[in-house]
Amino acid sequence: MTNTNDTLHDAKHEAEDVAHDAKDRAKSVVDDVTAQARSVAHDASETLRSEVTARADAAKGAAAQEVSNVASALRKAAQESRSGSAQERTFGQIADSLADASDAISNKDLGTAISDVGEFARRNPLTFLAGAALAGFAVSRFVKASDRHAVATNSDEFMPPRHGNADFGGRG
Repeated sequence: MTNTNDTLHDAKHEAEDVAHDAKDRAKSVVDDVTAQARSVAHDASETLRSEVTARADAAKGAAAQEVSNVASALRKAAQESRSGSAQERTFGQIADSLADASDAISNKDLGTAISDVGEFARRNPLTFLAGAALAGFAVSRFVKASDRHAVATNSDEFMPPRHGNADFGGRG
C-alpha cells in the first residue's frame, strides 16, 4: 500500500506542478498580450495625435489666410474711402487688427492663438465683433464658392450633355 500511496502522492505533486506551470504560462501570455495591447494603443494614440495636429495646423493656416484676405479687402476699402473719413479710419483700424490676428494665428500654436483672440476680444470688443462679422461673411462666401465649384465639377462628370431646348414641356 505504501507504494500506492507514494504513487498517488507523486501523481498529486506532479499534477500540482503541471497546474502551477500552466498558471505561470497563462499569466505570461496574459502579460505579453497586455503589453502588446498597450503598445498598439500607444501607437494608435500617437498616430491620432499627429493626424489631429496636422489637420489643426492646416485649418489654422487656412483661417489665417482668410483673416488676412479680409484684412486686405478692408485696407482696399479704406483706400477707396474718402480721405480722413470715419469710414476710412474704421476700416483701417479693423484691417490692422485683423492683420495682427492673422499673424498671431499663423505664428502660434492653436491653444495660444485661441487664448490671444479671447484677450483681444476683451480689450477691443467692437473691433472684434466687426472683424468676426466680416470674417464670417468671407468664410460663407468661400464655402458657397467651394460648393458651387464642387457641384459644377460633379455635375460635369455625371450629367449627360443636353441638346436642344430644355424647357419643361419639351416644346421649342
